Amino acid sequence: MMREIIPADELLHKAQAVGQYYGFMPLSALTLKARGQRKHTGYPEALNNLGLDQTAETVVSFLRQCQNIERVPSPRQPLFVWHTNIAPGRPAQKKATIQFHAIGADRAIADVVVIRALLALVRDLFHETPVVRINSMGDKETRARYARELGNFFKKRASVLPEECIACAKRDAMEAAEFAIAHEYADDLPAPTEHLSDASRKRFEDLLEYLEMTETPYELARDLISRGNVWNDTCFELTIGDKRVAWGSRYSDLTKHFFPGGSMSATGAVFQIASEGKLVKKPPQSRLRFSFVHIGDEAKRLSIRLAEEFRKAHVPLTQNIGVESLTEQLHLAESHKSPYLLIMGRKEALENTAILRNRQTQEETILPIMDLAERLKAVA
Repeated sequence: MMREIIPADELLHKAQAVGQYYGFMPLSALTLKARGQRKHTGYPEALNNLGLDQTAETVVSFLRQCQNIERVPSPRQPLFVWHTNIAPGRPAQKKATIQFHAIGADRAIADVVVIRALLALVRDLFHETPVVRINSMGDKETRARYARELGNFFKKRASVLPEECIACAKRDAMEAAEFAIAHEYADDLPAPTEHLSDASRKRFEDLLEYLEMTETPYELARDLISRGNVWNDTCFELTIGDKRVAWGSRYSDLTKHFFPGGSMSATGAVFQIASEGKLVKKPPQSRLRFSFVHIGDEAKRLSIRLAEEFRKAHVPLTQNIGVESLTEQLHLAESHKSPYLLIMGRKEALENTAILRNRQTQEETILPIMDLAERLKAVA
């Protein structure tokens, strides 16, 4: 039977470990660095008329905190961050929330890293592998086209569908679609992916290709709909049995209310569960021995698959998978002060090797990917 309540200490410890191996910095660390420089902003008035759902409200709260620390993501310096309402030294919230976000990174790797991190966390907490269900609602053009198609669908079937569903469709076609899906009236409901714009179709195809190339299990879910006005393109959920345990989506349009320069690419996922109201202990801090940097798609895809091996073997390693700039990766590695660099470029990825560099002596050793985690543990 799936757990309904998880201790806050366990949630915090496992979220921290997942963040470390998948390249998500805790928002609390950024907040600490910005102490004394923070500005406090109000709630953007433009959001009052959007009718935000609960998940969107959670993401908005997160974005306000990012705005307050004045950290502006960019394609060169994207922000991969995890956040929780669990605070060491304080009683746990009755409902614990853990979020993973990638802001400023436009390519499919951002979505995949968020999904893989969430998959790892859920698998650890429930001791079984969830199903990753994925769909695309497309951009504004697609959503408008799809809403019109849904409106026509409900008009044509007004005589056979429940009156409540038809009344709902007159208010909001997307809401009516959710009603039809929930009540199993949706066998012939139009699929949003059949109406994608060229740009959204290309984005969705790139994501599916990246999921397959990183051996990330998923299934297409034509009945998965993101109804809110702030969501766009990819949406996904993780389920165990018939229960949703986490949900995520792209929300690029939402970022324009919090960062200068207009909208930027963003993907986020939210996991919530009941927790215990006990005082939360500070999780142990491991001394990082390795910083893994990678250059090129081949190396990035391989690093995603290696993350789980490193994590399960408890290798004291961190990496920033979603950051594509080598200069930025090296800058982040410097901040971790780890004595070793693990380096992989296209050549190494194709040869199934990695270069281990001692940062003090600059001595380099070429290591095979096979049993790499155990080889690194021997060094550490």
